[in-house]
Amino acid sequence: MSRIETFEDFVKVHGLLLTASGLPQPLHERLFKKLSTDTFDGGARFQIELCEDGRQRRLVLTSGFMGKESDVFLVDHAWTFRLSDAYKQLQEVPGLAQRMAVLMCVDGDLNVDEEAEGGTSIAEAGSMCIEDMLEHELCKAKENKDTVRWLELDELNINDDTLLSLNLSAKFPDLIALSLCGNRLESADIIFHEVTKFKHLKALWLNNNPVVEKCDGCLADKILQACPGLEILNSSFTHNFGEWALGFCADVYGKDNPGQHCGSDHKLHEVTSLDISGRGIHNLANKAFSPAMMPSLSYLNLRGNSLEENSASELLEVLKQFPSLNALEVDIPGPLGESAVVILESLPNLSSLNGVCATKILEAGKHVIDSILEPRLPEWKPEEPLADRVINAMWHYLMTYRLADEEKIDETPAWYVMDELGSALRHSDEPNFMVAPFLYMPEGNLASAVSYSLLWPIQNAQQGDECTRDYLYGIGEDKQRSARLTAWFHTPENYFIKEYEKHRNELESRSFTPPSAMSLVTKSLLEGDRCPLRVYTDIPQVEEFLKRPEFILISDPKDAHIIWTSMQVDEDTKRATGITDDQIINQFPYEACVVMKHHLAETVQKAYGSPDWLQPTYNLEVQLSQLIGDYYIRKRDGLNNLWILKPWNMARTIDTTVTDNISAIIRLMETGPKICQKYIEHPALFQGKKFDIRYIVLVRSINPLEIFLSDVFWVRLANNPYSLEKNSFFDYETHFTVMNYRGRINHKNTPDFVREFEEEHKVKWSDVHERVKKMIRSVFEAAAFVHPEMHSPMSRAIYGVDVMLDSSFKPKLLEVTYCPDCTRACKYDMVSVFKGEEMRGSNFFNDVFGCLFLNETTHVSPL
Repeated sequence: MSRIETFEDFVKVHGLLLTASGLPQPLHERLFKKLSTDTFDGGARFQIELCEDGRQRRLVLTSGFMGKESDVFLVDHAWTFRLSDAYKQLQEVPGLAQRMAVLMCVDGDLNVDEEAEGGTSIAEAGSMCIEDMLEHELCKAKENKDTVRWLELDELNINDDTLLSLNLSAKFPDLIALSLCGNRLESADIIFHEVTKFKHLKALWLNNNPVVEKCDGCLADKILQACPGLEILNSSFTHNFGEWALGFCADVYGKDNPGQHCGSDHKLHEVTSLDISGRGIHNLANKAFSPAMMPSLSYLNLRGNSLEENSASELLEVLKQFPSLNALEVDIPGPLGESAVVILESLPNLSSLNGVCATKILEAGKHVIDSILEPRLPEWKPEEPLADRVINAMWHYLMTYRLADEEKIDETPAWYVMDELGSALRHSDEPNFMVAPFLYMPEGNLASAVSYSLLWPIQNAQQGDECTRDYLYGIGEDKQRSARLTAWFHTPENYFIKEYEKHRNELESRSFTPPSAMSLVTKSLLEGDRCPLRVYTDIPQVEEFLKRPEFILISDPKDAHIIWTSMQVDEDTKRATGITDDQIINQFPYEACVVMKHHLAETVQKAYGSPDWLQPTYNLEVQLSQLIGDYYIRKRDGLNNLWILKPWNMARTIDTTVTDNISAIIRLMETGPKICQKYIEHPALFQGKKFDIRYIVLVRSINPLEIFLSDVFWVRLANNPYSLEKNSFFDYETHFTVMNYRGRINHKNTPDFVREFEEEHKVKWSDVHERVKKMIRSVFEAAAFVHPEMHSPMSRAIYGVDVMLDSSFKPKLLEVTYCPDCTRACKYDMVSVFKGEEMRGSNFFNDVFGCLFLNETTHVSPL
């Protein structure tokens, strides 16, 4: 087709795309004019502004009034890529990493030195002689006819010897607050000896010193015993907290007004707002926390405190006593219970709960609610390369689409970043603008296509209004909207942790004991003088290598005794081909319970809970909250948080991703249903490289369970040495082993692999093999138990079972595949690892059919 010149031709070519975009019909002609003239006029109507201390941008309308659906603007795509190419492009495409870093606000250093009072920067202060700093504090106090009661010695590289030499208690005997954050203190004994000399200390900060992590709480316990007046330790309230700690959080006490050594100056009487979130408070029953001390308190933030020593009813009773309290923030579910409605009914004076109007909550009957969520802002280390910063931050900006034509849809999604204008649009649940991707084909064909995003107002907007879009447009709570917002915002961790704990407890309650193995009862299909069995197949290897006289290949499926096919045989297929229920088919009913990844995990978990051989696995379509809770707990406990995302039903690692980024995990849901599975971060390696093993399982019967393991198995090796460096996660040939379809095949003869593996790791493969066999049988026992409807006397099948070994050489189940590709088994002759027999590749399917249909056991072992 020639170049599109008229609006009519534009609509004819782009009609479906226009409908899919959602752009109102009256704007179609205006869009055509802008596309045909390459008009980008958004810059004249909008302005990009920095916000969140320069760590985010927002888009503001600068022209006058803009009516709903009154105009449409073209937004260019600054970067379009396949995920596997992202890191390489950032490193190799000139200027790309720099532009993306500026666009995503990760081009500077987070911890830029701020000017201290008197013009001295933090960096300069750090280089000053510490003794001079202390002398300066003493002189300043003397001028004010006072003593030093507040001392900050943060990030000055103070070590244990320096702390001893400073003799702080002698110079500053009246200290109320001492901060030693970010130094190099390591000795618990020295710190204990020095800080317990202070007799009036109410606050001590030792955060970010090696000793804090090293002592695991024991130092804190000792200090608290020796300093009963201490109210704040390492940013957390102690069990002795009182008026001073509350006053500190209410900005009553601080460096300029540290308070007195003892007694009360009743300054809490004036407090109207109190934020004690994240203070590690276990018990709120405290004489300082009372309406008598804070009669004017109207706003209270209790988030992030366990308060486990108080019951919900006790806490509600305490809060009910504050006469002016009308705004409360608290984790839901949390210490006050699991229902916002119940909290509001117990505290009728509240007008706002978690930033949401109480009336709205009660009208909607919402039990879990939250305020305007804090955005996830990018974080990085100063030495971190720009490419790494962008990879981490890009999930807050990316959008995605798949290309398709009349014949097929592209297996690999495209991801893109809108230009600076489009990327400045922030989220709102009640947006005033809409954004949609659009593919413009000026020559009328896909080859000429150029991708844009379209931006148009869906509400009236005034000059100065921020322009927003809904990041999850069309996604409601039925698709886990609130949980998915975690990709961009700090959502309530406590809620997700509780969801995970319920899930974990449920799994731990399950235990299935499989029945004892029964004797084999399935009979051979050839008994007496029966003629050869007619076989229909569409699998090339079966057509080429099935040569036994007991079987004869035919071309019409309706005349076959045995259907051996790669296609799914459902009722529609049976009607179309004439296949009947009297023919044996190489698939079992409901076998999706093992061959689809989300069903496999569900089947195993229903039977066993969390067996050691199955990594923690979540179906993201229904278990996102539980996954987020697991992620938060691992992060809190300092555990590895590397995960692998796999599509439910795609092979060859298509659209499979390794990441430790929670935003990435959630955003990757947009390219299709997936499971998220804990990555095996420490696998057994072969000569430094990752590998997995493909086993072939033959199933004659589900009830009773008759399964066999082929003596033929093979190893699949990654091409590159294994690494846990972040920049390696995009390297297919480091983290993945299936090279049949991409990369170079690193073929290794199985007996050679076993021998060399035993030599490298000083283990016996026979021990590994026994564990693998036990695991594989357990998988099919789970299927038979959870899905007894899977049994059919007219079914026989083989499955590929992919197994990885961890660093302790214990097997981990990766997946089970239907009708596995057995090209390698047919192509190569090999010697049986355990029986020493020669197995010719050309006989592989002869042996398979002999086992399944003639009750033979040549080159197979019963499980």
